[in-house]
Amino acid sequence: MKILLIGNQANTILLFRKRLIEKLIDKDCHVNTLTIDNPVDKFNSISELGATPGQYVFSRSGMNPLSDIINTFRLSRKIKAIRPDVVFCFFPKPVIFGTLAARLAGVKHVYDLLEGLGFCFTAHQKKDSYKKKLLKATQTFLYRITLPRARKVLFLNKDDYEDLIVQNKIAISDPEVIGGIGVDLESYSYTLPDINNIHFGMVSRLLVEKGVREFVQAAKIVKSQYPYIKFSIAGAIDDNPGGITREQLNLWKKEGYVDFLGQISDVKSYLNDLSVFVLPSYREGIPRSTQEAMAIGRAVITTDVPGCRETVIHNVNGFMIPPWTVKELADAMISFVENPDQIISMGISSRRIAEEKFDEDQATDKLINILLNRNQ
Repeated sequence: MKILLIGNQANTILLFRKRLIEKLIDKDCHVNTLTIDNPVDKFNSISELGATPGQYVFSRSGMNPLSDIINTFRLSRKIKAIRPDVVFCFFPKPVIFGTLAARLAGVKHVYDLLEGLGFCFTAHQKKDSYKKKLLKATQTFLYRITLPRARKVLFLNKDDYEDLIVQNKIAISDPEVIGGIGVDLESYSYTLPDINNIHFGMVSRLLVEKGVREFVQAAKIVKSQYPYIKFSIAGAIDDNPGGITREQLNLWKKEGYVDFLGQISDVKSYLNDLSVFVLPSYREGIPRSTQEAMAIGRAVITTDVPGCRETVIHNVNGFMIPPWTVKELADAMISFVENPDQIISMGISSRRIAEEKFDEDQATDKLINILLNRNQ
């Protein structure tokens, strides 16, 4: 059987679909990938897994309808040349236009995975701008056209299903909430957190909706009382509409409350260096970084929003706070500073929950059973 994976970037194929590719190939499937970019080193890594990488033309964040239509037909021709039995699309643009292109190419077995609803569906404290409302209406319209053409639509959390499908009355035949994509629990094994040199950290693109502003403001509050506490963020600036500006980043760097590390290659080592993992996001699918932090035994502070609430049991493996609330975030951090034994006990609970809910092998096997069951 030939399986085609359509994503946005080659790096995300390696980060999030490596185990899927390995297991499909073990089942004698031929795996192709299509991404918008074509970095030689990442393509070589995909090839080493046994898959065949390829590129398709699309703007990752552009909204030009004419070019999107043209590029959809071009993508359809690429799919037709590959002749896959199954097409699996993930991330918003590949889901929308990959599904249309695959159906135009005559592929009957198309599966979509929405790993979060993104910027347009993420609530902020202030009212949505007219531009954002227009973008959300456009995206919803496109989902209404494309998702019914998929054989099955998968979601990581039930809130995404409710907010997109139920509220907008989109008729899809076979939805399923599958939970997190999981973590390699052997690779991300438990390590004891340092409670003598407490370090709070995030792994996140520098986006407003990830709660970066709240993290910086909370760090200022905590450092005013406990100046020796360390704060850092691992992640780069992003061209997303909600991206932190270069000017704002430079100002924060000058203030010096938080270390901004930029994009890092060794996430596991960074997480091992943390005492507590923090993600004050406004909305997620089910964040991979939180799953990884839980696997190595880190207590978590996160928000009571879709996707994040699937990772924390309040007062068991961390604290769940309302979104946008700097004081509550700072209070949760201070609770760990003043009660450092919680860092260890809650971290042990995080590891236990990760073993129960976020085993990559179990999650991948579930996904493969869906993709290869062509009689659904």
